This record gives sequence, structure tokens and C-alpha cells, in this order.
Amino acid sequence: MALIRDSSNIKAGDGTVTINGWVQDVRNLGGISFITLRDRYGTVQITMPKKKIEPELFELLTGLSRESAVSVTGEVKESNQTALGVELIPLSAKIHGEAASPLPLGVVDKVNAEMDTRLNNRFMDLRKPEIRAVFELRSMAVDLIFEAAAENGFVNVSTPKIVASGAEGGSTLFGVDYFGRQAYLAQSPQLYKQMLMSTGLDRIFEIGPAFRAEHSNTNRHVTEFISFDGEMAWIEKEEDVMEMIGRIIDRVLRGLAEKGAKQLEILGKSIKIPELPYPVLTYGECLKLVIDAGLPLKEGDDLGTEGEKIVGDAMSAKGFDLYFIAEYPEEAKPFYIMEKPGTPYSYSFDLDFKGQEISSGGQREHRYDELVGRMSKKGLNPDDFGFYLDAFKYGMPPHGGWGIGVDRLITKLLDLPNVREAILFPRDVSRLSP
Repeated sequence: MALIRDSSNIKAGDGTVTINGWVQDVRNLGGISFITLRDRYGTVQITMPKKKIEPELFELLTGLSRESAVSVTGEVKESNQTALGVELIPLSAKIHGEAASPLPLGVVDKVNAEMDTRLNNRFMDLRKPEIRAVFELRSMAVDLIFEAAAENGFVNVSTPKIVASGAEGGSTLFGVDYFGRQAYLAQSPQLYKQMLMSTGLDRIFEIGPAFRAEHSNTNRHVTEFISFDGEMAWIEKEEDVMEMIGRIIDRVLRGLAEKGAKQLEILGKSIKIPELPYPVLTYGECLKLVIDAGLPLKEGDDLGTEGEKIVGDAMSAKGFDLYFIAEYPEEAKPFYIMEKPGTPYSYSFDLDFKGQEISSGGQREHRYDELVGRMSKKGLNPDDFGFYLDAFKYGMPPHGGWGIGVDRLITKLLDLPNVREAILFPRDVSRLSP
């Protein structure tokens, strides 16, 4: 029986092997023909001298359309004409799925396709090595998050994605008919991960989907995204949370630089690993930077996309890609964020990466009366949050946490032009399929 090999481990001396893949190219030169067969790891040359190959097999292989899915069994021979140093002389082949023609999207063609064309034919787009490399790196990043979280004592949890109320108000909630009752798709696991802080599971994390009904059709917004959320109890200050985020992100960056070297090479990228701790700017400092740059903002305003970019450019000039922005006005933050006493600010922060927010977090309000007061101040009815508030009545420790957009993290890490490049099947205002 022939050995099953792929382009990463085929070598001279293997004898008879079977290679599975897609037909990338067919060149019929009359007396000899060549097929470039592509698998997940690279390409293998199938060499077919017409006089040495069974006529039926020769006709079968040379007649294949590009991107057909096949298995080819043959003898491995040394060759100084191929990148691998070997070629495969076919003995038999099995056609699993012949590709229709013309292709909806070129795989190795030099012609660039529009984003919509690519996303409409994502199955074909992902056959491109440089596109697939993004998602292999993304997979590694998620694995590294799990490793880093476990090393720091975090327990992995899963919280509901169909909920009775939103964590951040109703304007961006997707409504769901839940057996005749009003329900919503979760904006975040915020309420549940805080409730868990009262259970003894004092460090938890989750990587899962979140949904925002935002009518924003930009290169950084989607309606369904993957969030890495963490929460930790017994903190003394918001800086404890920031320090933990830095520790985990550093672990991810170092791991990707090592484990993802091949994929980074395909993309022509490298990973810069900043020194810890990441610098911290206050909202006030950032506001001054932005105003001095000519953006007409006032105290309490959101920095916005343009403001974040101005701050990012200023930090980049100092050699910093990753940095925190802290002490946001409490008025701009959700009810669960703790106010800074005697000031209009809060114990909150964002983590920005190259001029774009990838994470929000802070110290939470763990005191029952103050939390109820915050809700009322934000125009929320505490009676709608009874299931959540109950956890604060019976001994809730001080705690804080974060949410990091995995899609945005990968986008900024690889300098991708659009967050949709980091999502297999993105959802936005206009896209509901595939």
C-alpha cells in the first residue's frame, strides 16, 4: 500500500506514495506533461513522460481542469528541476471532484479580485496560500491564548449567547423571538463573567462570538465577531488587569513569532515584540494630542477613529505599537465600570494597537448599592437585571476584566487592510451569506 505523503514531507527514497490535492496547473508539451499539485503545505510536481505512462492515465491527468480535487499515486524520483528536489511519476490517479470552468476566482492568477467577489467565493479564496496563512496564524493565536490563560490560573468557561437583557444597552442588540418572549443575541459575556466572580472561580476566560447591531460599514466593524474575554477577582486596582493583559498578549506575540514563522514568511510579515509593561496614556493626554493636531473635540467626547489614529501615529513615532489609554470619562462607560471618586473619570482603559482599539476593560463596580446607582444613572431599570444583581448581594469580591477582539488583534498584528480579511465568513450590514 502506498504511503500517504504531503508536500511538506515527501522525499527521495519514499518509493511509492499518494499525494492528495488540487490541480494548480497543467502543462502539456506533447511528449511530456506536468501537473502542479497543491495541498495545504505547498506544491508537488507530477511529471508524465508520454511514452512511460499508461495512455489512459496520461489522457486522464492531462485533461483535468484547474482546481480539480485528485489523489495521485506514483514513484518519487529525485529532480534538480523542482523546488522540493523530487518529482512524482504517476502510476494511478483518482478524481474526487472535477472543477467546473471557468473558475469563479483565480487561485494563482495575478489579477486581484474585489473583496465581495472573494467573500462570495470564500471556499476558493482560501485555497490561496497567503489567505490560508492568516487563518493558520489565527488558530495558533487562539491556542496560545488558551496556553497563556491556563498558565495564569484562568478557567475556561462558556456563557449564554441568547440572553434576556443586554450588557451595554439596547441600541445595538439583535432581537430574537424566544418561544414568544423577547430575547437578544449577546453583545458580550459581561454580566455572566462578573456573576462568576462571586462563585470561587476567581479567574475565568472565554473565547466566543458576540453580536452588535451597529450600522457601521467600515473596514473595522462587523456585526458578529469573536471576543477573548477575561475576568479576575481580588484585584486591588485596574492596573492589575492591564498587567495581566500585557502578560497574555506578550505570550501570544512571542509564540506566533516562533510557531508561525512559515506562515509569516508566506505573508512577508514579521512580528515586533514590544517591551513590557506597555505604556499608559490618560484620556486627558490623548485628548490634548488630538486637539493639538486640529481635531475639534471637547472633554467627554469619544476619540473616534480619527482621534485614535492621531494618538497611534504619535506613539508609533516614539516606537510604541501597543499602549493603554486609561481614565476615560465615566459618562462614556457602561454602568458596570467603577467611577473614580471625586472626578468625572472612571477606572477604565482601552488597549490600542497601531492606532486602533482592540480591547476595553477596567475595574468593575462590585458594591451593590453603588452598582444599582450606576444603573439608574445610565437610565436602566435595575429590576430588569435581577438575575445579575443577586450575585452582588452575597459577598462579591473586587474584580476587573477585559474584552479583546480576536479579529481586530489579528488584523492589526498582520497589518491587514480590512477586519474581514481575518474572519472566515464575515457578517456585516450587507452580508448574511455565505
